[in-house]
Amino acid sequence: MIELKNVTLAFDSQQLLGGVNFSMKRGEFVYLVGQTGAGKSSLMRLLYFDLHPSSGKVIIDKYDFSTITSRKIPHLRRKLGIVFQDFRLLEDRSIYENVAFALFVTNTRRSEIKKRVLYALADVGLSHKRNQMPHELSGGEQQRVVIARALVNEPSILLADEPTGNLDPASSSEIMDLLMKINLRGTAILMATHNYELVKKYPARVVQMKDGKLIDIAMFPRV
Repeated sequence: MIELKNVTLAFDSQQLLGGVNFSMKRGEFVYLVGQTGAGKSSLMRLLYFDLHPSSGKVIIDKYDFSTITSRKIPHLRRKLGIVFQDFRLLEDRSIYENVAFALFVTNTRRSEIKKRVLYALADVGLSHKRNQMPHELSGGEQQRVVIARALVNEPSILLADEPTGNLDPASSSEIMDLLMKINLRGTAILMATHNYELVKKYPARVVQMKDGKLIDIAMFPRV
């Protein structure tokens, strides 16, 4: 599903990633850990082709960054669901409209949009709040809306960049329970986090970003 081959990334002569090699299988759940500023978010941006690698290969579900055309990048991104720490919801639109927006931009039929949005909201337990505005929801509920928006295109890979970073412990656990359920259905998930307590509570493969490289480390035991 994801393959990085000797990937480097540099900004203004400062190297952020140096010779990164990484692969991730279909349906796998992988934590990406590392100190703040280690390059986790930059790596995520490489995976949805928002950043260009300085060298090396980035391959996502058979799409190769070195050969993909600009016309094909939107097709790739439809295979990806992206969950951000800071929600990035449209504050002037309802919950339903926020989730539907991901389908409107792909010219999906209105009848199909309604069906898929309602299903996605039900999946995250928020169908009863579809007509509310983002500011009327708690932080945990807003993050569930973000997950619904990420899922509405039925992606094969979910990229979650610190999805619990702005949440209290109870809401964080709810989000993790939801992500684990999504993964069990077959969606591959790569989750960047600095919350080691969650990693211990919900064990999976762990890769660490350190000194510009990715290192596989032992799986944490369940507590």
